[in-house]
Amino acid sequence: MNTPADAIFRLTQFSHGGGCGCKIAPGVLTELLAATPIRNLPKDLLVGTESSDDAAVYRLSDTQALVATTDFFTPIVDDPYDFGRIAATNALSDIYAMGGRPFMALAIVGMPLDKLPVDVIQKILTGGESVCAAAGIPIAGGHSIDVLEPIYGLVGLGLVHPDRVKRNDRAQAGDVLILGKPLGVGILSAALKKGTLSAAGYAQMIAATTQLNTPGTALGGLAGVHAMTDVTGFGLAGHLLEICRGSGLGAELRFADLPLIDEARRWAEQGTVTGASARNWSGYGKEVRLPEGAPDWQRALITDPQTSGGLLVACSAQSEAQVLAEFRQQGFDAACRIGRMVAGQGVSVD
Repeated sequence: MNTPADAIFRLTQFSHGGGCGCKIAPGVLTELLAATPIRNLPKDLLVGTESSDDAAVYRLSDTQALVATTDFFTPIVDDPYDFGRIAATNALSDIYAMGGRPFMALAIVGMPLDKLPVDVIQKILTGGESVCAAAGIPIAGGHSIDVLEPIYGLVGLGLVHPDRVKRNDRAQAGDVLILGKPLGVGILSAALKKGTLSAAGYAQMIAATTQLNTPGTALGGLAGVHAMTDVTGFGLAGHLLEICRGSGLGAELRFADLPLIDEARRWAEQGTVTGASARNWSGYGKEVRLPEGAPDWQRALITDPQTSGGLLVACSAQSEAQVLAEFRQQGFDAACRIGRMVAGQGVSVD
C-alpha cells in the first residue's frame, strides 16, 4: 500500500468483537464440542480436553512435562504495538495458569494485506516479540495468512514438573479463591470503541492486559494450591464455573471484595457493557445466583470478558498468605481474596 506510515488506523474498526470478547459463546462452544469424540488418548497426556483447562500437558519424563497452548484474537485496541503486546501476554498466560514456565512461542498472524500498511503489521509483531522477550523466550517461527480481519496470537510452549501441574478441576471444599488482576477490561474496550475512554482508563487497561501472569510458575510448586486457571473470555463467573463443575463443588463470591478497574465500574454503572457479557450470561446464567435486586452492572462485571485477565487460584486457607505474598512480590497489587469453594453447585454472589 502507498498509505503514509503516519496515517491513523483504528484497528478495532476491523473487529466484530475484539480480544477475548470474540470467543465463541460458551453455550455454542459446548454444543460444538459435544459432537467431538475423545479417543486414542495416550497415558502420558496429563491434561487434555476433558477438563476445559487452559492448556494441554504431555509427560516427557518423570521430571518434565510439555505445556502446549494456542491463543489468538482480533484487535481490542487501535494501537498496533499495544495490540501485539496484549495478544502475546494473553497467549502465554495459559502456560503460567498450568504452573508452567514458557520456553518458546510460534506466531499466528492473519492480516488484511489490502487494508493495513506493512508498518502497522510490523508494529503488531514487534509488540508481541517485546512481551516474549520480557518472558525470556524467543518467537521461533509461526504461520501467516491474508484474511479479512486482523488476527494475532501465539502458540505457547512451556515446561513443568508433572507433580506441579495445576489443573482447574482439583479445588477442595473450603478452599479460598484469590484473583490476581482487577476486572473490567471488556467494559473499557467497549468504551474505547465508542471513543469515550479516558487516557487514564486506557493506561489502566494496558497495564492490566500486558502484565504477564508469572506468579503461576511459583504457585505450581505450592501443595496448598489445588486448582488454578486464568480469567479470560467467559468472564470471572464463567471460568469459576469451570472450576466448580470439574471439582464437583460450588463457589461463593462476595461482590464487594472483587478487585475492579475504577473507570470500568463507572462505565458499567452508566450502561457501557459488551455484547459478549450478555452472551456469557445466556450461556451459563442459570448456574449463577445474584442477590435479589442486584443491579445489572454487577452482573455485567462478573460476566465481562477479560482479555489477558488474572489468575484465579483455589488454595487452602493455610496457603492464602503465601499465595498473596507471591502475587505481591511480582507486582500484582490488586490480588485479593474474593470468595471460597463450598459444597454444592454453581456460583453464589452476595
